[in-house]
Amino acid sequence: MSENPLADPLALENQVCFALSLASRSVIAAYKPVLEPLGLTHPQYLVMLTLWEHEPLSIKELSGLLHLDPGTVSPLVKRIESLGYVQRSRSASDERTLEIVLTQKGRDAREVALEVPKEMMRRLDMDARELAGLHASMKKVIEAALRAPN
Repeated sequence: MSENPLADPLALENQVCFALSLASRSVIAAYKPVLEPLGLTHPQYLVMLTLWEHEPLSIKELSGLLHLDPGTVSPLVKRIESLGYVQRSRSASDERTLEIVLTQKGRDAREVALEVPKEMMRRLDMDARELAGLHASMKKVIEAALRAPN
C-alpha cells in the first residue's frame, strides 16, 4: 500500500481485494512444486487435508468443510481417487450416500505431507508465529466478508 492510502482511494495498490487476490495466486503458485512429490494440485491438497482430519466424509460434508460447491469437489475427489489416495463407497448407515475414505496410500501420503508446512514456511520466509498472525487476520477478514450484506 502507498504511504498515504487516502491520497487516492481507488489506486490499485491501495485495494485490499487486489492484495488478497495477488497473495492468493502467489501462495498457491509457491505450493505447486512443494506438492509435486504427492502428485496433488493445491485444491486436491485441501481435500486431502480435510480427509486426513475428518474421514469418512460424503461429498456434501466435504463441500461444506471446504466452502465449495459439490460440483467443484466431486471432480477433485475423482482425480484423487485415480491417484489411489481415496476410494468412494456406500455408507453403511445410508446406502444412498457415497463416503470418501482414505486408502492406505492416502494415509501414508500424510507422512510426506507433514513436510509441506515446513517447506512453505521456508519458501515464504515466515516463522510459525508470523503465519499464525497472518492466519488470524485472514480469518477476521473472511468472517467480516461473510457477515457483510449481499
